Amino acid sequence: MKISQRAINTAPSPTLAITSKAKAMKAEGIDVISFGAGEPDFDTPQNVKDAACKALAAGFTKYTPSSGTVELKKAICAKLKRDNGLDYVPAQIIASNGAKHSIYNAVLTLCDPGDEVIIPTPYWVSYPEMVKLADGISVYVQTNESTGFKMTPEMLKAAITPKTRILIFNSPSNPTGAVYSGDEIAEIAKIAVANNIYVISDEIYEKIIYDGNKHVSIASLGDDIKKLAITVNGLSKSHSMTGWRVGYIAAEQEIVGGMTRIQDNTTSNPVSFVQVGAEEALNGPQDTVEKMRIAFDERRKVIVDGLNAIPGIVCPNPGGAFYVFPNISALIGKKCDGKTIIDAESFADYLLTGDAKVAVIPGNGFGAPQNIRLSYATSMDNIKKGIERISAAVAKLED
Repeated sequence: MKISQRAINTAPSPTLAITSKAKAMKAEGIDVISFGAGEPDFDTPQNVKDAACKALAAGFTKYTPSSGTVELKKAICAKLKRDNGLDYVPAQIIASNGAKHSIYNAVLTLCDPGDEVIIPTPYWVSYPEMVKLADGISVYVQTNESTGFKMTPEMLKAAITPKTRILIFNSPSNPTGAVYSGDEIAEIAKIAVANNIYVISDEIYEKIIYDGNKHVSIASLGDDIKKLAITVNGLSKSHSMTGWRVGYIAAEQEIVGGMTRIQDNTTSNPVSFVQVGAEEALNGPQDTVEKMRIAFDERRKVIVDGLNAIPGIVCPNPGGAFYVFPNISALIGKKCDGKTIIDAESFADYLLTGDAKVAVIPGNGFGAPQNIRLSYATSMDNIKKGIERISAAVAKLED
């Protein structure tokens, strides 16, 4: 059997793979604590479910325009104006099957074979794979704890070549939780404008932010950068709607037109009655969003303190999202039960298949093999038990 090189060369998502393995182990009756997938453990707000159910019961089950209903687009425009100070019209909006789908459509629309796409590391695992599928070339800008996992203007300038087409920018960040300040984003915007680089701004964690940090949409910083900005957002994280699969993009009409043509010929519209639920999520009460954020903040403090109390693990305090990205470099080379920790992947395997039975995501897939990612979008009880198990597992390691 022969399949395409494109399919062969595309890496599976380590996040989904480990989360799936952890679920399979649980199904076998194994007591696994998972810090894997970035999925809020809260239910979707009731008003959102009610709106979608009402639309379904009323027979709103047919095709809609590929780019989404006018009503949903108007709700997105209102949200962008209200929260981000951005003025868009419905013709500049496209709704897709999740923010992941939105980003992929944007990459396909803007990236020709051989074009370079700048991606700061650590990065969300799917960014490079999307570039690869578009026959583009990923150019990585390496950040680490010393820069707060943030790309400096000097780093960005050094990565730019005549082939640079796109910068993929993510704040708050998955996997690090890093949040760029308004001033830092303004410097990035200046460089993008000066070099005529498109910026795909992934803002899916916009509502999950702490310590007085404020989210700034890069498109809000002037007309010049707005023309180059592709603002990506969705409802999976803010409204606990991961399985609903609805995301959206705001951009120049020509870009949205290109994305719409691609979506016309691939998935067509997001699910009809889901769009009604998304409309309600955007237009309706937002109190549940803040309740979730407060709960995440409480969990963040517990998991950061707990990990930093484990010898050999250093865990920065994230400014947003619901992930921690601790460094496990000091554990590399240690051994237990015939297993040697050579990187984050082997450490993650040790935690899951050893006595601990804890699922974490190795940083290898994020471009950081010395770190692991833990999602604290899980109960406080799981966090405390998981930290205890990790601490016990680390204590067994020997030089």
